[in-house]
Amino acid sequence: LLLIFFMVTAAYSLQKSIQVPAPDQEESSAQARTYEDIEKDDDYVVIRIAKDNTVWVNEQEAPSEQEVLVKLREAREGPAGTTTRGPASLLVMADIEARHETVVMCLDAGSAVGMENVRLACVNEDDL
Repeated sequence: LLLIFFMVTAAYSLQKSIQVPAPDQEESSAQARTYEDIEKDDDYVVIRIAKDNTVWVNEQEAPSEQEVLVKLREAREGPAGTTTRGPASLLVMADIEARHETVVMCLDAGSAVGMENVRLACVNEDDL
């Protein structure tokens, strides 16, 4: 019975693991970009989280989780009256003293609206 118990529990622990892809060996460090470069890129929606947990989506304040979702959805859909889609990448720039809960909420909101490429940067308040 102990053998069966350990076999069953070992199988459950294997199922709960998360597969993380290995870094691409062909990608050189010369292709690395700073968050300032990404911030200026039109292919990214930028979320800033200040020290007091104030959230800004593309320079517009979003005081609640619903507002964050609305602003991200608007940015993802692109300009009104056009058929072109907006950026599919997200950059979350959080102050080092911001609450983890707020950062996770922004990451979840990006995932909910279909952001495909998500980057996270921790910065000092002076950099925001």
